[in-house]
Amino acid sequence: MSVPARTLEDPAAASRVDSFALRHALAQFPQGVVAVGAEVDGSPEAIIASTFTVGVSLEPPLVTLAVQHDSSTWPKLERSGSELGISVLGRDQNGLCRQIASKDRANRFTGVEYQLHGSALLLEGVPMWLRTRIYDQVRAGDHDIIVLEILDLGFTEDAAGLVFHQHEFKTLTPLS
Repeated sequence: MSVPARTLEDPAAASRVDSFALRHALAQFPQGVVAVGAEVDGSPEAIIASTFTVGVSLEPPLVTLAVQHDSSTWPKLERSGSELGISVLGRDQNGLCRQIASKDRANRFTGVEYQLHGSALLLEGVPMWLRTRIYDQVRAGDHDIIVLEILDLGFTEDAAGLVFHQHEFKTLTPLS
């Protein structure tokens, strides 16, 4: 689908941005995909997000995540305890991503391998994982911005992550 490009010759144009145009414009920016998970009341829970931001702060080590207000899973994760797991999904994990994001809540974790570190749920076989705790939370429009403090991490050198770009899952390839 093509959305017509606009220039900002008219300063009032910014006030006429509609959500459809904004969604398509922002889809031009490639984003990594993460699963944010925890054990809640003895069961695994997770949300999939492409609104994860790394490098917010090195001291203390902070990352952010934006979560929609109408998320039914975030309130469960929020009350899970002090720790959340962030699993950065790899290039071949789009099927896993779709399974965890599925509306079929009963089967989201069927056959999914994960480890628990405290309440933090970390998926097996991911290129990078972070064990975090909520540091701050800010209401912003129709989302909440969740600031997470990194408690521990692990990663695999040269592993390719899953990317969401132009409404599709993709992988990155080096330029020659």
